[in-house]
Amino acid sequence: MKRWILACVVMGLSTSAAFAQQPLKTAVDGTFAPHAFPNLSGGVQGFNVDLANEIGKRLKRPVEITSMQFSGVLPALQAGTLDFVAAPVTATKERAENVLFTEGYLNTDFQFLIKKGGEKIEKLEQLKGKVISVNKGSAYDSWANGLAAQIGWTVESFGTQSDAVQAVLSGRAVANVAGNTAAAYAAKVNPQVELSYLHSTGLVWASPLRKDQAELRAQIDNAIKCIKLDGTMAAFHEKWFGIKPAAGSAAVTVFPGTGVPGLPGYDATPTVPKCS
Repeated sequence: MKRWILACVVMGLSTSAAFAQQPLKTAVDGTFAPHAFPNLSGGVQGFNVDLANEIGKRLKRPVEITSMQFSGVLPALQAGTLDFVAAPVTATKERAENVLFTEGYLNTDFQFLIKKGGEKIEKLEQLKGKVISVNKGSAYDSWANGLAAQIGWTVESFGTQSDAVQAVLSGRAVANVAGNTAAAYAAKVNPQVELSYLHSTGLVWASPLRKDQAELRAQIDNAIKCIKLDGTMAAFHEKWFGIKPAAGSAAVTVFPGTGVPGLPGYDATPTVPKCS
C-alpha cells in the first residue's frame, strides 16, 4: 500500500514537472521594429521577444515564438494555437470582451519626430499650416486626418514608416507622428531626428489570453509585475527604445489586481507579487 501511494506521489510530481516544462507558445509580428524584427541568425529580436522569453524564464517554461502577420495573432490565440500573445496589443474594451488581458506593460501613445535641432513642438496648434507625415493606413494616419480641419495641418501619407521619417529629413514635412516606441527607436538609430510632442492616449499594451486561461493569465501577470519590480522591464525599455521609461508609465508601474483596471475581465482581488 505504501509503495502504491509513493508511486502515485512520484507520478504526480513527474506529471507536474513535465507540465512545467511544456513550452509556452506565443507569436509576434516579426516586421514591427523595435518590438520584433529579424536578426542575423534568421530568428527575431526586439523588446517583445525579450519580454516573452523573460516571462518564460520566470515561469520556468521554455517559450516558442512564432512570427506571423498581426491580423492572424488573435485568431490563432482563440483557436488554441497560442497560449498567450507576445505581440503588442492595445488593451481596449472591445477586445477585453473576448480575451483576458494581463496588466499593461507599455503605454501606447502618439509621438512626433522632428529634424534634429528643429523647432520643438509644445502643442498641436503650432502645426497649423504645416505638413506632417504618417505611415499610410496606420492609426496615426486616421488620427491625424481626423484632426486636419481642427488643427489646420496637411497630412501626407507614405507607404512605409521609413519613408514618412525621410520626408522630415528632406524637408517635405516638418514632423512625423507615429507610435511612441517606434518614434523612440527611430530617434535612437537615426541621429538626424529627435523626439518632440507626446500625445497621450491613456491606453496600454498588454498580453491577451483566452477567457478560459484565468490561471495562466494570473501567472503571466505576476511575472510581468516582478519584471517591473526588479528593473528588468526598464532595462529592456532603455535597450530597445534608447530612453528610460517615464515615471508613472506602465513600464514601471505595478497595477493592483490582475489585468487592466477598468476593462472587462479585470480582477480587482488584491495581489502580492511572488518573485523569486
